[in-house]
Amino acid sequence: MALSGDLWAELPAERRIFCSVLLFSWAVYLWEAFLAHRQRRVYRTTTHVPHELGQIMDSETFEKSRLYQLDKSTFSFWSGLYSEVEGTMILLCGGIPFLWKLSGQISGRAGFGPEYEIVQSLVFLLLATLFSALTGLPWSLYNTFVIEEKHGFNQQTLGFFFKDAIKKFVVTQCILLPVTSLLLYIIKIGGDYFFIYAWLFTLVVSLVLVTIYADYIAPLFDKFIPLPEGELKQQIETMAKNIDFPLTKVYVVEGSKRSSHSNAYFYGFFKNKRIVLFDTLLEDYSALNKEPAEGEDGENEETKSKTKNKKQGCKNEEVLAVLGHELGHWKLGHTVKNIIISQMNSFLCFFLFAVLIGQKELFAAFGFYDTQPTLIGLMIIFQFIFSPYNEVLSFCLTVLSRRFEFQADAFAKELGKAKDLYSALIKLNKDNLGFPVSDWIFSMWHYSHPPLLERLQALKDPKQE
Repeated sequence: MALSGDLWAELPAERRIFCSVLLFSWAVYLWEAFLAHRQRRVYRTTTHVPHELGQIMDSETFEKSRLYQLDKSTFSFWSGLYSEVEGTMILLCGGIPFLWKLSGQISGRAGFGPEYEIVQSLVFLLLATLFSALTGLPWSLYNTFVIEEKHGFNQQTLGFFFKDAIKKFVVTQCILLPVTSLLLYIIKIGGDYFFIYAWLFTLVVSLVLVTIYADYIAPLFDKFIPLPEGELKQQIETMAKNIDFPLTKVYVVEGSKRSSHSNAYFYGFFKNKRIVLFDTLLEDYSALNKEPAEGEDGENEETKSKTKNKKQGCKNEEVLAVLGHELGHWKLGHTVKNIIISQMNSFLCFFLFAVLIGQKELFAAFGFYDTQPTLIGLMIIFQFIFSPYNEVLSFCLTVLSRRFEFQADAFAKELGKAKDLYSALIKLNKDNLGFPVSDWIFSMWHYSHPPLLERLQALKDPKQE
């Protein structure tokens, strides 16, 4: 041990940094693989509905969810292994400095020399995201058209998938490249206190994106329509008014064209709040519950065969209970607390970045001996150097999220919707083929929402806080 310690101490600082990053990356991967193995063992061995679930889950649904989660876990193992090996090979083979040099050659041919570092950085970012999209494409295809298709969730055609992927890539670049160029410029001209200006800039950008996402970005991918006038809309507006939620609009998004998974969320700041409901959440609106008209084309016949005997979504009372939970996050200040935590973390990271950016050993560790590009510094420090901190923070936020979920359930219960939320959680778990049995370590580390049984028990408990 002493000999190995001496050998480690004799290594140059940049080699120790590089080896530490690789070792920690593999340590995290092996930890995640260990947890996933424990959970897969639960999927394989729990083949019958446990006694405590007998009243809420039939054996057919239990088996379907078990097989679905087992397939997802196996897929996650192989995709995670590939991602780890790919990342390791990129670091060992000098992929980052190679791509930076290639970016310089491309920008140089366009008339931008080495002094135009921001231009070279944008070319680098474009090439890196393109590489990531292409290497991830086969995994995404398999997940969508094999796993999700096999278990009845995929509603996309191959053409829709590729059109959607291209659109996502283009929209991402339209946002990412201008924002990155401004951030790099602020860091360049910000002086000793650039980290404050950079943090303020990212704060403004995040708030703007949250504000415009549902109105201008999300409609590029899915159709949003106002919830028609009727009993459900009136009940939603009444509930919002009773808890002083400043609701302005309620939308239904046609998520069923993409997947049969369901969701609901709200967005907006100050007095301009809006609620978005996936049509797959609403029993009366889900396209998956509607039989195609006779004489329609073959594609509809295929859809009909997929959705035969399938009932999707919740009744109006259950939808209101789900919204009561979501609005509980707002009423209890969870949204504001998450924003504050996020921004405190962002400020801390930019401050530490300002402290570390001058350390040439960090750049040398990843093959940058003669130059210290700002974008590369951001990547090295935020992605690699901060990785132990990010793991700890992620776990703490997961624990906090579970606490918030219990509190939001309790809020819905105080609104008198415990019974409807109880049945809604069971339906949503069934619709999404959630498996209600989990390994305790896996659950503790990964689940941002409490397991189904714990939530149901809390809703029944008269002493729930």
